[in-house]
Amino acid sequence: MTKTSATAIGFSAILMWAFLALLSTAAGKIPPFQLTALCFLIGGMSGVVSWIGRPHVITSLRQPWPVWLVGTFGLCVYHCLYFFAIQNAPPVEASLIAYLWPLLIVLFAALLPGEKLRIHHVIGAVLGLVGVVVIITKGFTVGFSTGLKPGHLMALACAFIWSGYSVFSRRFGHVPTDVVAGFCLITALVAFALHLALEQTVWPQTSLQWLAIITLGLLPLGLAFYAWDIGLKKGDIMVIGASSYAAPLLSTIILVAAGYAIADWNLAVACLLITLGAVIAAKDMIFKTSP
Repeated sequence: MTKTSATAIGFSAILMWAFLALLSTAAGKIPPFQLTALCFLIGGMSGVVSWIGRPHVITSLRQPWPVWLVGTFGLCVYHCLYFFAIQNAPPVEASLIAYLWPLLIVLFAALLPGEKLRIHHVIGAVLGLVGVVVIITKGFTVGFSTGLKPGHLMALACAFIWSGYSVFSRRFGHVPTDVVAGFCLITALVAFALHLALEQTVWPQTSLQWLAIITLGLLPLGLAFYAWDIGLKKGDIMVIGASSYAAPLLSTIILVAAGYAIADWNLAVACLLITLGAVIAAKDMIFKTSP
């Protein structure tokens, strides 16, 4: 697998995450931890199914405890903290803070062996961040006037947790992607325990809601994590990090197309900023020159 193809696979995870908001909306009023448990169970089992006919996978699951700690912590704690963040701070502000993780990936990746932080990586990531600010705040209308709340700190922790998980995945490049199925199943168990302790069970009422949940588990909260793992371990991690700002943009475009949101000038500006940032960050890959 070439570095370019692995980067493309990593970007496919971003495309799948773009459908997260639409599918979550279509799933109905399912409690967040219950929805997380169901989706991660489906996502984990889809990975387990891929083990059929490959008996050597069982051996590859015998990884050192730091691998399981980082993987489970990244998937499980991030999603649990994020749900608590949007419940304990204005959701727009929490989302904006949490979405510092692409910029942090670009910065932290410079500490990896063989990687070097260049000015165009930083410019691309910052332009993407500004684009996200525009699209989430509807044109810089959020002033954080509510004061510092616990949700703000949780959202900041989310940014560091997901960027840390992503960069550490590169450090564990020798670990097969099959292990991600285990991370998903453990996350499902933790989310289910939190659901039983904190929520009242609400089952989907229509076949459309069930279809949305199944699709969530198979794609944004399933296949996307496997693609992300491949992209981070074998692709250009800085390009993937800067390109991750496309997720909220694409998500908004999809919501507009589905009739859940209205297109305005903020969307156009964000589109321009995020696209420009991604092109600048990936200029070495896009504009390759022969020696």
